[in-house]
Amino acid sequence: MENTKMTPAAKRILEAASDLFYWKGIHSIGVETIANEAGVTKKTLYDRFGSKEQLIVAYLKNRDQQWKNHLTGYLQAVPDQEPLQKILTIFDALESWLNQHNQRGCAFVNALAELTEDNHPGKTVILEEKQWLKQLFSSFLQELNLTDAEDISERLLILHEGVTVTFSMNLSQRGVQSAKETAVLLIEANK
Repeated sequence: MENTKMTPAAKRILEAASDLFYWKGIHSIGVETIANEAGVTKKTLYDRFGSKEQLIVAYLKNRDQQWKNHLTGYLQAVPDQEPLQKILTIFDALESWLNQHNQRGCAFVNALAELTEDNHPGKTVILEEKQWLKQLFSSFLQELNLTDAEDISERLLILHEGVTVTFSMNLSQRGVQSAKETAVLLIEANK
């Protein structure tokens, strides 16, 4: 369900669910709590989303779109001919995102830890988001004509995820800067 096509009640439900799922966890929050927080009935919640499972998917898709919009705004400011700067800008966008939205860690990693069923549709959204980011790194690395862009993109994804984890645990004062320095070293070593 696309956020712009939602009814006002559906938007309130998604907003309430997003806040509750992120801060309190997916399994610890029931549909009654979400409905109460959104000021709707459980029937309205089910009419708009069908199930808690589909509400979780909508939450993850919405979070994914917010991150992509945030990141795209940063990337649009970098000239196309500067792929190294675009890679570093991904980390700059992450720093801003962490300060605004991610004090409890990555919403996708948190959700993945809770969605233990192999066939939960939310897992597809999570994996697609991480694969998208890895592919984004890879596309910029290919512009640099690196021979092992896939391997390096995986390493950059690990750096990215590591920054998120250490930030949420308050373990690093220079996480993004350290990641950017490491990314440059990694890229330079593989030219």
